[in-house]
Amino acid sequence: MTQPTLQDLQELALQAGEILRQGYEQEHQVAYKGVIDLVTEIDHASEAFLLSAIRQRFPDHAILAEESGGQQGPEHQWYIDPLDGTVNYAHRVPIFCVSLAYACCGQTLLGVVYDPMRKELFSAERGKGAWLNGRPIHVSQAQELQHSLLVTGFPYDTWHSSRNNFEYFFRFATRTQGVRRLGSAALDLCYVAAGRFDGYWELSLKPWDVAAGALIAAEAGAIVTNVEGGEDYLSPPQSILAAAPGIYSAMLEILRS
Repeated sequence: MTQPTLQDLQELALQAGEILRQGYEQEHQVAYKGVIDLVTEIDHASEAFLLSAIRQRFPDHAILAEESGGQQGPEHQWYIDPLDGTVNYAHRVPIFCVSLAYACCGQTLLGVVYDPMRKELFSAERGKGAWLNGRPIHVSQAQELQHSLLVTGFPYDTWHSSRNNFEYFFRFATRTQGVRRLGSAALDLCYVAAGRFDGYWELSLKPWDVAAGALIAAEAGAIVTNVEGGEDYLSPPQSILAAAPGIYSAMLEILRS
């Protein structure tokens, strides 16, 4: 069975990103999947394009996508987030992206994240490195938590969940230069990969949120685990920690305490 190339994912992400860019200034049809978890017609348009293109070229591959769900397969697996940062998008905040990952036999091999507003294409291939618009990227050289800048996110059920992340946010905010919240897990991970942030953690996610970005961060030199320090950040109950090696242990210690 044919495997996709990194160029295949890059081309798909660029085309889906153009759908997002063209729809950005429109009045959006907003529907709610939860109290604060929304979806727009552009999410659906981007996902419909990606599903059609992948199924046409790789009809036997399994696809797990944010809006239509799908299935996980034992061998060839795609993870699709057609618009990561939908709340930003609906409010015309220009921080959002397309995220695509391909895995084979349980191992993520290719990841691409595209920010159409900044025209930034992040990509990685397992064992070969990570790139931003074709240039190699690397995590920061941060060695001390107090000199680091972190990023995080909060769950859509934050009003009701005990895993709402507020306590950890406070702990890290009082031990670092600051903690940001961009509203896109995929871009958070890519910004760690590019050395813009020194570390990222989040407690409640879905596989399509992080599959591509986690590979990009890891290939750029980040240590990527769940918040317990385990290797699996794609299975429930999902969580993730991605950090420059110099501060990973300090972040893990706080998350475990």
